[in-house]
Amino acid sequence: MNASAEKLLSIRDLSVAFGTGAREVLAVDRVSFDIAKGETLALVGESGSGKSVTALSVMKLLPYPAAHHPSGSISFKGRELLTMPENEIRHVRGNDITIIFQEPMTSLNPLHTIEKQIREILLIHQGLAGEKARTRILELLDQVGIPDPKGRLASYPHQLSGGQRQRVMIAMALANEPDLLIADEPTTALDVTVQAQILKLLKDIQKRLGMSMLFITHDLGIVRKLADRVCVMNTGKIVERGPVERVFTAPEHPYTRALLAAEPKPDPAPPRPTAPVVVSTTDLKVWFPIKRGVLRKVVGHIKAVDGISVEVRKGETLGVVGESGSGKTTLGLAILRLISSDGPVVFMGDTIQGLKFKQMRPYRRNMQIVFQDPYGSLSPRMSVSDIIEEGLKVHHSHLARGERERRVMAALTEVGLDTQTRFRYPHEFSGGQRQRIALARALVLEPTFILLDEPTSALDMIIQAQMVDLLRNLQRKRDLTYMFISHDLRVVAALASRLLVLRHGKMVEEGAAADLFKAPKSDYTRALLAAAFKLEIAPGDVVEQ
Repeated sequence: MNASAEKLLSIRDLSVAFGTGAREVLAVDRVSFDIAKGETLALVGESGSGKSVTALSVMKLLPYPAAHHPSGSISFKGRELLTMPENEIRHVRGNDITIIFQEPMTSLNPLHTIEKQIREILLIHQGLAGEKARTRILELLDQVGIPDPKGRLASYPHQLSGGQRQRVMIAMALANEPDLLIADEPTTALDVTVQAQILKLLKDIQKRLGMSMLFITHDLGIVRKLADRVCVMNTGKIVERGPVERVFTAPEHPYTRALLAAEPKPDPAPPRPTAPVVVSTTDLKVWFPIKRGVLRKVVGHIKAVDGISVEVRKGETLGVVGESGSGKTTLGLAILRLISSDGPVVFMGDTIQGLKFKQMRPYRRNMQIVFQDPYGSLSPRMSVSDIIEEGLKVHHSHLARGERERRVMAALTEVGLDTQTRFRYPHEFSGGQRQRIALARALVLEPTFILLDEPTSALDMIIQAQMVDLLRNLQRKRDLTYMFISHDLRVVAALASRLLVLRHGKMVEEGAAADLFKAPKSDYTRALLAAAFKLEIAPGDVVEQ
């Protein structure tokens, strides 16, 4: 940071501990850094390194008194935040400092429309109401790339894709034009083209408002494009800091060098044209009705999946890519019979379309899913052991308690988690660790087919590469079949043998992944690849409208 620059945020010797006495765990260990007005500081490191805990401390959003500060000071505009009364800190939150959380589904109220949730912020902090508020809401939604903002005002969070929910969170955070924006993995759920748009939007708003940013991410490509300085965290400590270009070109700490070297290595399972088909669909459709008026008449449909035919063979990985709202997750949920659809779905030679709940149960063990948002899919009232064991109780009720526990521990070990943590609860884990718990829950039943919906989106680079290796090794060991949904084309290239490209619910192209990456046929696929590997949008590139 320039010595003459005005300090906006100053953190000194900050420590954060959970628990007390012999059970006290130090999550952040004497961390210090400054952020100047108009500057972007990036915090990078593995899951559990203390990045998010540090950020939550700034806004006093940690679960006090379970969390406490053995040492430290957080000064914002010269005012100490750690000792600030609650009524004063509430004014700072939302006005001066705002945050974009990693998991939008747990941050948005499922019972309120998008318009109502943004309107509430504008009313509380700016006193805006009526048409003035609606105009500002539409402007914010348009800025963050929500298609058809007016048509989305009455939508509920569950009616939006994961990426669209994240963009709504960004709109809410920017509504009051804060002095400091804390962005905790804000582009995790976004596809590559919209990710580039959002990063450009944040930079433009930052330049216009003179806003500062504390940017938390595991994506080092984003850090290089967006940040001025970077702090690298490991096990609660900052192990290296400095200007981005210096840290990236001449890293001094071994951990920083390991982070920069980590990238999933392309080695997908080879195609097997003669292998039996595990799952297939023909002309599959998922249309959601649009109802308006007092009588809620159907005036049209959102064609989330519109006539897609696909098959996945045993032992292969089908990568499904496309922008947010393209129908990727909806296609996967329809195949698993978790939502209604039209068109035949065949699993292991049996037509499962139209089967009732009880009739589907025998198939459930062999078809599992890892959801995009691990925190939203893990019960906060159950321990990790209970979460993973639940499927065994349903599908293998004959197993003794000791055998179930053995399988739970084996699943945790497979995904790289300490078995001693199995009695902890989801909120005690980082986002990346929760994603691995979700994977362990799926693996414990030894399924034939797994739908992986953005399984690496919450993981840092090192763990992401390890997870890809783990998925690949499990696939070869157990002859597993994957449908891999992702917006991270680098990960898709490392794991998928075939590729399906979707846009607006329709198939753009499909074929061998190596061929499509080397010579895509459509302009849309070329635009996706350009955005993924350049992390920027050229003037002529195709983006979601």
